[in-house]
Amino acid sequence: MNKQQILVKRPVGLPDKETWKLVTTEIPALNDGEILIQNHYISLDPAMRGWMNDAPSYIPPVPLNDVMRVGSIGTVIEAKNHSKYKVGDVLTGWGGVQQYIVTNGDGYYQVDTDLAQMPTYIGTLGMPGMTAYFGILEVGKIKEGDVVLVSGAAGAVGSVVGQIAKIKGCKTIGIAGGKEKCDYLVNELGFDGAIDYKNENIKEGIKKHCPKGIDVYFDNVGGEILDAALARLRMHARVVICGAISQYNNTTSIKGPSNYLNLLVKRATMQGMVVMDYAKGYHTAAQQMGKWMMEGKLKSKEDIYDGIENFHETFHRLFSGDKKGKLVLKVIES
Repeated sequence: MNKQQILVKRPVGLPDKETWKLVTTEIPALNDGEILIQNHYISLDPAMRGWMNDAPSYIPPVPLNDVMRVGSIGTVIEAKNHSKYKVGDVLTGWGGVQQYIVTNGDGYYQVDTDLAQMPTYIGTLGMPGMTAYFGILEVGKIKEGDVVLVSGAAGAVGSVVGQIAKIKGCKTIGIAGGKEKCDYLVNELGFDGAIDYKNENIKEGIKKHCPKGIDVYFDNVGGEILDAALARLRMHARVVICGAISQYNNTTSIKGPSNYLNLLVKRATMQGMVVMDYAKGYHTAAQQMGKWMMEGKLKSKEDIYDGIENFHETFHRLFSGDKKGKLVLKVIES
């Protein structure tokens, strides 16, 4: 039997417990060319909030009464005349919030768990890591000596962005919530400084840590923090719009930046990025980040919780800030 979390209503504001329904269904028999994957871990990401809205986006919304979409990693436990995958292979893909999935294997990628643990492949070596890699290198176009400011810096994407910037010789400042997270950025990840948005004035903090301005701002939160960063741009700065977690659960209009004219004054650019656009380069990026990890230059942190029944509670940690690094839920029963 297969436990699944089904999207049963489109939320307004922060999703409540009635947004999903936990059901138990029978696993169907395999047809030729299909495999049965037992999901071990699923990836919880802020982008999931947007997928619940019935609105135009870079990816279609999750249909009502379907399994909630998430990235996953698991083991093939049955295969029927499949040309590519066999029993025992570890695969990552879009497995959904469920314990098992029957698939033809399209969109799945095999990984080597001798090189890294499963959760890492849905974190630093998965979509969050790819987002950070291509966002800061391809869109941010960082170069040695740049001043880089990262919001949501203690999260799955932001923490990798900051570390890559340091590897490339940039001065890197992170914005995070609370002293513990700010200490983590500086003392464990090697950021040059951190701004505690919960206990500091953001504008004064940016001015203090970036007295000559910002060359690259990597934005994961939007809202007032984005606006404050725009006011401190240097000439020809680059602003990478990766996410806007502060706005995802709004019940009123999205708050846009009032300082956008500084883009004109500083001849700066502001560009959105979606990681799927860089799919052809995933393998190369994973090899490079894996090398940095082996050299001790890039640290990976997964915040792992247990139980598919706890999906709603764990999902809320994305927005409460009660997590550090990549948020992961273990769905396989021990």
